[in-house]
Amino acid sequence: MSQRVSLTQYLVEQQRLHGHIPQQLRLLIEVVARACKRIAISVNKGALGDVLGTAGSENVQGEVQKKLDIIANEVLIEANEWGGHLAAMASEEMESIHLVPNRFPQGEYLLMFDPLDGSSNIDVNVSIGTIFSVLKKLDGSKGVSEDDFLQPGSAQAAAGYCVYGPQTTLVLTVGDGVAMFTLDREQGSWVLTADDVKIPTDTKEFAINMSNKRHWDEPVTRYIDECLAGVEGPRGKDFNMRWIASMVADVHRILTRGGIFMYPWDKREPNKAGKLRLMYEANPMAFLVEQAGGAATNARQRILDLQPTKLHERVSVVLGSKNEVERVTRYHVESDAAK
Repeated sequence: MSQRVSLTQYLVEQQRLHGHIPQQLRLLIEVVARACKRIAISVNKGALGDVLGTAGSENVQGEVQKKLDIIANEVLIEANEWGGHLAAMASEEMESIHLVPNRFPQGEYLLMFDPLDGSSNIDVNVSIGTIFSVLKKLDGSKGVSEDDFLQPGSAQAAAGYCVYGPQTTLVLTVGDGVAMFTLDREQGSWVLTADDVKIPTDTKEFAINMSNKRHWDEPVTRYIDECLAGVEGPRGKDFNMRWIASMVADVHRILTRGGIFMYPWDKREPNKAGKLRLMYEANPMAFLVEQAGGAATNARQRILDLQPTKLHERVSVVLGSKNEVERVTRYHVESDAAK
């Protein structure tokens, strides 16, 4: 781009053109972006900053926490505690919500985040990231409770992620398309590097953990087998598989060049709807993908239409290039009808 546009300039221009970014929301996004810069510094230091390895504790999900999980969570909490734009936060790493100290008139927004997605990749220097979602506090509610957070993904005011890779990139939607910003480390600023991002409707790439194939439901097996059959099979084309085991990195690739990402229900834990978290991962990523012209379902219905029932609810996820997502969803619906 010939003219460098900063994150603040972009948000101010969006506010001027469309009027749907109140000042409080703009300030909140800027605070989250600053927190991501701090997290990026810790990630970049790696072993030099003594941030690798486990912390010897577990999160609310029963998963072993990495040192960087805890650092990233604390950075996001501290960065957002002292502004008047936020009422409360919820994190994948915490059991309950975190109320913002009432130093100012209570804020209008709620922030949810996965502070460090893909943390199993930290020690091997593979791309990881931070995912965030912003909701408007329910009208008329006094104080803040977990119920205020239990809104469908379609109610999100903003969503995005920051991927810490060869470049540090912030990807954002405020409901009017998707924009990407690259961190200029010399200047310390976010610079707009892609606007109106679009996911190709068709693709020849899929992302799934193939080691779980024996646990999949029949529609998922059917779809993958058709892809693997290549040009001689029913799809009539060869597919490539990509799997990074970091949702941020896998979705970033899809936003950049297309593809389909799947983390389906499987038979190991039949009573759980899926592995990924609806509020912290699926909803913000579904919002981004739809804003870029893609689709996102739980293999049967649109993710953004799902009504959450608890803070750490899990869900199956199928997202990316629209035609492929619709095919996988159709296979599940047909399978259900045949039972």
